[in-house]
Amino acid sequence: MTARADSAAARFDHDGEVTAPASVDRGPTVLRIALGVQLRKLREERGISRETAGEALRASESKIARLELGRTGFKVRDMGDLLTLYGVHDADERDRFLALARQANQPGWWHRYNDLLPSWFETYVGLEQAALGIRIYETHYIPGLFQTADYARYIFGLDSRADAQRLVDMRMRRQRILTRTPNPPSVWAVVDEHVLRRLPPDPCVARDQLLHLLELTEQPNITIQVLPESAGPTPAEGGSFSMLRFPEEELPDIVYLEQLTSALYLDKAVDLQHYRKLMDTLCAGYAHPVGRTPILLQELLDAVG
Repeated sequence: MTARADSAAARFDHDGEVTAPASVDRGPTVLRIALGVQLRKLREERGISRETAGEALRASESKIARLELGRTGFKVRDMGDLLTLYGVHDADERDRFLALARQANQPGWWHRYNDLLPSWFETYVGLEQAALGIRIYETHYIPGLFQTADYARYIFGLDSRADAQRLVDMRMRRQRILTRTPNPPSVWAVVDEHVLRRLPPDPCVARDQLLHLLELTEQPNITIQVLPESAGPTPAEGGSFSMLRFPEEELPDIVYLEQLTSALYLDKAVDLQHYRKLMDTLCAGYAHPVGRTPILLQELLDAVG
């Protein structure tokens, strides 16, 4: 493994645990989830049911469930009523909760694209914005965080999207996390070799994309491995997935599985253990060593001409 790969790997332990500091803009999506987790803990510690909590807000039990899952915004009045019900009377602690609730209600930068994005993908963008560790297995396209604008434009143009340029703009905006200061996320991606060989027909677009990947391999927070076509069947035949890890202790890892018209977000311990093991198996047992990636990319560049 190269020195750069060692640097990236050092930010994950054997379970993929991020060890970087937590000074990062968490964004409203993660704030809502973190607040929801804290509220659920407060409620359960006091032995209060969701039904009782809902009555305190003049609302249903399902609203409490949505608040605790971070799927809806927090009204300051509702937050105050819940804190009172849960016995949080210290002024400083209440102010902290209320300030976080106000921050969680602020729209993220991706809100300007909400007319283009399905709600299930908006959630992912918000989570990605706050992640300190991202692990990716990709079987269809160059990972979105690694795409050039022309490659992304080609992909979005496959279904003749009239709004393809705005989608490209959004994708380029997502990629800013790779160079944010401080603490860009550690990104470790395993990409099927056929993805690299099945590039857009325009040789200029293909070449620029391969050059961009080659440059990314030089970044200390980015590791790219290639799963060779010769590997044969692997334990990951279910397809692409991403794993996100956050600096907040109260937030579990999240596995993201995108489908044609929806997505799954997994955070149960048994699922996380399965996908961590799967990713480790792909990296150590099936993919080319990290040091092979620049060599393969250069070979593909030479073939493009």
